[in-house]
Amino acid sequence: MTPNQQLQPLTSKELDYIVDCISNETMLAKHCAATAAASQNPAIQQALLGFVKRHEQHLDMLVNSLQTHSSVAPNQPQ
Repeated sequence: MTPNQQLQPLTSKELDYIVDCISNETMLAKHCAATAAASQNPAIQQALLGFVKRHEQHLDMLVNSLQTHSSVAPNQPQ
């Protein structure tokens, strides 16, 4: 972000999308981990564990994005 850009609050549609992505990344990481644990092939296990790491990185990026935008989020009781 350049110095002239300011964070804008996320729209409800953007928040819904991020929530869906977090849910999907969590599910994919769990499925890859479970499949790696069940696999007998070390190469497949290694590949799947790499996918777990990648999904966890995506999850971290999504959560960090939410945390970055929390300072500009409107304060509305739910």
